[in-house]
Amino acid sequence: MGVPTDDNQVEYSVTELSMLLKRTVEGKFGHVRLRGEISGFKRAASGHIYLALKDDRSVLDGVMWKGVAARLNFRPEDGLEVVCSGKLTTYPGRSKYQIVIEQMAVAGVGALMALLEERRQKLAAEGLFDPARKKAIPYLPTVIGVVTSPTGSVISDILHRLSARFPRHVIVWPVVVQGEKAAEQVARAIRGFNELTNDGPIPRPDVVIVARGGGSLEDLWPFNEEGVVRAVAAGDIPLISAVGHETDTMLIDYAADLRAPTPTAAAELAVPVRDDLIYALSDFDRRLGRAVRRSIEERGQRLEGLARGLPKPADMLALNRQRLDDIVARLPRAACQLIERRQLKLDGLGRLFDSLNYRKVLERGYAVIRNDHGRAVTQAAALPAGSGLDIEFYDGHVRAVAAGGIKKKKTVKNNDDRQGSLL
Repeated sequence: MGVPTDDNQVEYSVTELSMLLKRTVEGKFGHVRLRGEISGFKRAASGHIYLALKDDRSVLDGVMWKGVAARLNFRPEDGLEVVCSGKLTTYPGRSKYQIVIEQMAVAGVGALMALLEERRQKLAAEGLFDPARKKAIPYLPTVIGVVTSPTGSVISDILHRLSARFPRHVIVWPVVVQGEKAAEQVARAIRGFNELTNDGPIPRPDVVIVARGGGSLEDLWPFNEEGVVRAVAAGDIPLISAVGHETDTMLIDYAADLRAPTPTAAAELAVPVRDDLIYALSDFDRRLGRAVRRSIEERGQRLEGLARGLPKPADMLALNRQRLDDIVARLPRAACQLIERRQLKLDGLGRLFDSLNYRKVLERGYAVIRNDHGRAVTQAAALPAGSGLDIEFYDGHVRAVAAGGIKKKKTVKNNDDRQGSLL
């Protein structure tokens, strides 16, 4: 390592000096613990995390390998103050030193609470917590979606409570509820339930419950992530948040349509008690029956009171009966007068008919001549020779045949108004 020169100075190559510095730093600072604020946070495609830790005067680069990053129970981000443990090393390729982080924790609850309040104000300013955005929870949902861990007591408590109150069809979307991947999985589950269709193979829930048991602020931190809050605010399905204990308040609680103090309470808020509902319906039925009977009785009593104020039907009909008797007594006389008038008119019409009846003319010696078609003949010229005739006299008919040689009648003026011969 190194080559001595004429002036007793050791000459190093760049790589030799870099590796010497690396061993010196790692040997002197094999394990350190430091506090700083995260800056320039970046997750590589490999899963490794690169960041810088800074205070008000200095900056130190840091790296967290994929295996360590997977064990984090919160998601690091810029501005968060953390306490890191690890070893210092150098990176010869860039001639810099850095800390290889083996453990990372939030630097006290105060730092997390400050970050939480800052994020809450930011999201509130966007209107994500506006009460006008909140949707009503259906009174009796048919399908309930649950976003939680498939193992543990939370899902068991929810299913047990639903079964005891009002059994419903439950669909569980399994997620991890702690650690760095929890926020992404919870947000994806919420979006997934909302993307289901009513006619698809998986029924679309009428309400969604996001649930997790109690834990530290760091453990519950995934439910403060922006991705989760935005997924809740963007969903169409009413959502009940049930994260932690009653005293824990996460940002998901502000965006949810309803907050439950515990997962068990979320099940109680999602459905009514079936036995209470059955009792209430039975009680309504009994009360309705009593109300109907009471209404009928009251109307019957009122009707009886009104009936007592009315005159007797016999008295009301007496005058009309008397009028009817009077009309019946006068009816024969009126009918006789009417018949007599009609008879006189009919007799007059009969006499007029007799006077106009052509048979009266036949009695005076006239006759009616008809052709073979039964039509009366009024002109001799209309009868060709050999035509059949029917001559009607007063006392009967005679058949005849028209002879030929009939001449047209000449008009002769006669001052004594006597009629000439017709033949």
